[in-house]
Amino acid sequence: MKLAKLPYVKTLDQFDFEFQPSANARKTNELRTLGFVSRAENVVLLGPPGVGKTHLAVGLAVEAIKNGFTAYFLSAHELIAMIKENIASGRIHRKIKTLCKPGILIIDEVGYAAMDNETAHYFFQIVSSRYEKGSIILTSNKSYGEWGDVFSDNIVATAILDRLLHHSTTINIKGIATE
Repeated sequence: MKLAKLPYVKTLDQFDFEFQPSANARKTNELRTLGFVSRAENVVLLGPPGVGKTHLAVGLAVEAIKNGFTAYFLSAHELIAMIKENIASGRIHRKIKTLCKPGILIIDEVGYAAMDNETAHYFFQIVSSRYEKGSIILTSNKSYGEWGDVFSDNIVATAILDRLLHHSTTINIKGIATE
């Protein structure tokens, strides 16, 4: 679990689906079987801050790790800093390869901060490199229609969404903030 860099350990059993019915217990329980990891599919958790997106992402990662899969968690803010640092040091392509190794890459809070064009380009490279090879669990407080602003470019946003959503499950949580 330490190697996954999870911000905390919470399980899916600890999530209150009665309080957040739009989190879709049926879909989440289907994801719990981890077929999405075996098929290298993605999970996108959308909703306003505090509705449990990160809890669900961590819960899925914990379930996967318990079942022998690898996972790596980072916030979008950390990923942006990592991309910029590795561009500056000339190691960006090596870092992208490293981010392709875990069975699940969890990227939390996409949209909390906008990306410049160069960072968005490398974000696309990460998503594209994992396409049909490894799962991504992504959380965002932005609807898909707002991703052009997040990635500073509608074309890049469309390309990212195309790769991310081709084989994916989206859960849009509209509930009450609890965290």
